Amino acid sequence: MSIAIAVGVYGVSFGALAVAAGLTVWQAQALSLLMFTGGSQFAFIGVVAGGGGGPAAVAAATLLGLRNGIYGMQMNAMLRPRGWRRPVAAHVTIDESAAVAMGQESPIEVRRGFWTAGLGVFVLWNTFTLMGALAGNALGDPRQWGLDGAAVAAFVGLLWPRLRSREPVAIAVICGVVTALGIPFLPSGVPILVAAGVAALLSLVARPERGTRERDTEEEQR
Repeated sequence: MSIAIAVGVYGVSFGALAVAAGLTVWQAQALSLLMFTGGSQFAFIGVVAGGGGGPAAVAAATLLGLRNGIYGMQMNAMLRPRGWRRPVAAHVTIDESAAVAMGQESPIEVRRGFWTAGLGVFVLWNTFTLMGALAGNALGDPRQWGLDGAAVAAFVGLLWPRLRSREPVAIAVICGVVTALGIPFLPSGVPILVAAGVAALLSLVARPERGTRERDTEEEQR
């Protein structure tokens, strides 16, 4: 719930920025209800605010939304949703719900973490999107309220418990450097995707070495 609150409040910033980019209140609300993935939503209104057309905005949003498909495959394997829960689970599969679910150990807590974070963010994100869109320019610059730091704090909270050994810490640091180096040269959102690719590559490289070490340890124990 703390993750849901932190991310949900950030919806005020999206609503205000969407209206400032030229969208109506209901267009901003439709993005939060139907698209419901913050990175893609901000990419969409960023292109619109910069003078880009609909196809360019959709392309940018789609590029950032690809990661949710990867999350979806993993969540489907972990949760095994059936019936009406399947499309609902797909819709609320986002960074936060996937991370909270993967951070649990028992199957019951995996499901509880996923649904609590996913539905919690959905309700609060849409509520605060409407508030931000209705307030519009009365808020001034949304960044002055510190709302741009809420999502960052939430992601750090999700990441921190997973940094239990040197390997994930090293991967996190390398990906942070890759992201920082890519920001001046790549379109918004793309540096994070590049860093995700680097993380996947490093994990694949480290996995065979980890397996070899585990086999060596087992042989020594024998």
